[in-house]
Amino acid sequence: MAGVLITGFEPFGGEAVNPSWEVVKRLDGAIIGGQPVAARQLPCVFGDALTALNAALDELDPVLTLAIGQAGGRVDITVERVAINVDDARIPDNKGLQPIDVPIAAGGPAAYFSTLPIKAIVTALRSRGIPASVSQTAGTFVCNHVMYGLLHSLRHRSGAKGGFIHIPYLPEQAAAHPGEASMAVETVQAALETAPGAPAPKASHTCGHHGDHHSQGASPGHTLGWLLTAVPVAAIRRSITRRCGCRTASTTAADRRP
Repeated sequence: MAGVLITGFEPFGGEAVNPSWEVVKRLDGAIIGGQPVAARQLPCVFGDALTALNAALDELDPVLTLAIGQAGGRVDITVERVAINVDDARIPDNKGLQPIDVPIAAGGPAAYFSTLPIKAIVTALRSRGIPASVSQTAGTFVCNHVMYGLLHSLRHRSGAKGGFIHIPYLPEQAAAHPGEASMAVETVQAALETAPGAPAPKASHTCGHHGDHHSQGASPGHTLGWLLTAVPVAAIRRSITRRCGCRTASTTAADRRP
């Protein structure tokens, strides 16, 4: 198992571009945390998106998978906490499909929590001057569909981590939506790249219950790259979960997201 898979979506909902792919394609072939990055575009189509995602997982067997999506109306980079087992589309996807109250995985868990250290990521991005927050909902369109499907697949891939990050409109998109927030490609790219020499947390784990990040002496100056250099998550989880007493515990924006 090696490498990073990062995905973005094709345009949808009448937009000419999707900011997730405009950023993600720039990272194809980059090195993050000493690992090669492979970028893949996913169709904004229920079912087909997971077919493409699972093919990429089988091809690359990545240690880390980051799925990126557009959330028009959000004002910052939002790291998703949870994906729920339902497709409930407010608009048709790019093939005209519009499932209503349909489970993503029949008989699957009601929800999966991100295996990324979501709060530590937000802290790291803010420390670099990049607006970021934790999101409590990935919606019920194709973004949630992909996040749930990703975590459903990763449960069989020991040691692999993954999650979903939503990003705002690009400035050129926001110009057509007066009053909406935007973020430049370069800013989002900086958020997803490794800062040279970024320190890894001394001891940390992602809580399996709610996606919170627990750390002992972790530096706030790191970015996503240290996800690949941090102490192995499984070993830390075993040693810390016994002590932290974690238990399961809304931020929403306009549903202009896949």
